[in-house]
Amino acid sequence: MLDKVNTGLIVVDIQGKLASLVYDSEVLIANCEKLIKGAQALKLPIICLEQNPEKLGGTVNKISSLLSSINPITKFTFNGCDEANFIAAVKAENVDTWLVCGIEAHICAYQTALGLSECGYSVQLVSDCVSSRTLANKQLGISRLMNKNIDITGLEMCLYELVADCRAAEFKAILRLIR
Repeated sequence: MLDKVNTGLIVVDIQGKLASLVYDSEVLIANCEKLIKGAQALKLPIICLEQNPEKLGGTVNKISSLLSSINPITKFTFNGCDEANFIAAVKAENVDTWLVCGIEAHICAYQTALGLSECGYSVQLVSDCVSSRTLANKQLGISRLMNKNIDITGLEMCLYELVADCRAAEFKAILRLIR
């Protein structure tokens, strides 16, 4: 079970034109907005990655506006864990579990989730908060991570696990996001 005391969120490469080209992009971005707002309500640490932003563009406005106090970490490798600044940021948060959302499910989200797992973190891919240019590649990324013992969760599932109790102060904020 997820615990808000030791869980953080990694937002992977929801940027530029690619964000509008992925399968079901509007749903992906809306779900990622809800996930980020939920993480903020629960006071989870959030780290944002951007793949080669000079070429691909920055994080899309709907997401970057929610993360205005966070400087995205630039990377050029597909696996965020190959970027020293990312690993330093992950270690600085002092949590042992990371939720992963973003694009593309079979490339950067896949490799970053796997990299975090190989670094000893518990990782859960948020299946309705990832996408790829094709549905087949999204499904492939999720399937491969499952085969590598990475947990798969969903937006509602992880937020309700994290809030844990309908009497919790954050419950109403989470409920408003999901409704």
